[in-house]
Amino acid sequence: MKKQNKNEMTINQAKSIILKPYITEKTFNLIEKENKLTFIVSDRASKSDVIGALMILYEVEAAEANTYRTIHGKKAILRFKETEGARNLATTLGLV
Repeated sequence: MKKQNKNEMTINQAKSIILKPYITEKTFNLIEKENKLTFIVSDRASKSDVIGALMILYEVEAAEANTYRTIHGKKAILRFKETEGARNLATTLGLV
């Protein structure tokens, strides 16, 4: 995916980058202990694309993103800048 300034990204582009949250017992523990939330993302999305899309869709800032590919697709683990950022977003999304 072409690298973009987050201000240039549209809501539809952001939705095509962050597909859905990914919750398992392990990822739930990441929310509680490490302030991290996991998402299934587009196979073409870069780390900066994911961070920008998160800001557009949910108006929260991620401090860092780590991506990896699995049989379920590409996943991104995002660590939030705000202390309770992962828990707050997970609550907003109805995950906890």
